[in-house]
Amino acid sequence: MTFWHKLTRHPDVFRGAINLWPPFVGAGIFVDEIAPDYRHMRVLLKDRIVNRNYVGCHFGGSLFAMTDPFYMLMLIQILGPKYYVWDVSAEITFLKPAYKTAHVDFEVTEDHLHRILENTANGEKHEEVFALSIKNAQDEVVARVRKTLYVRLKPEHRPKPI
Repeated sequence: MTFWHKLTRHPDVFRGAINLWPPFVGAGIFVDEIAPDYRHMRVLLKDRIVNRNYVGCHFGGSLFAMTDPFYMLMLIQILGPKYYVWDVSAEITFLKPAYKTAHVDFEVTEDHLHRILENTANGEKHEEVFALSIKNAQDEVVARVRKTLYVRLKPEHRPKPI
């Protein structure tokens, strides 16, 4: 277990640390809520001049960035140090311009965890897909995101061949 993993086991410490991370501070990205079990997280994109595009709405890269590391970080906390967890791919579809504060809710469901644990129990890799909706201040969907994460037991935790 790394120093950072130990330090951020408590959600309030994690939220405080991630909210001080320079790329997020500069982009106006803010973690608003984290469930005690790390299965839910709400992230905000605050309206700032530095994250507006030429026509005055949120820059698409900022909207995408607000979805970047969170499923990976949540799964690392939930599954613990026995697992590798990596982002594999992501795609975003913009539906309408986003003005003012945007938000996104991350959820790791029982179904997600069941699939991950079942498909990695024998030591094989598993790729789990998560779907997200980025919403504006009026709770309208402004973009949809699909993220694929790689999960696998670390070699020392995989079942030994018979």
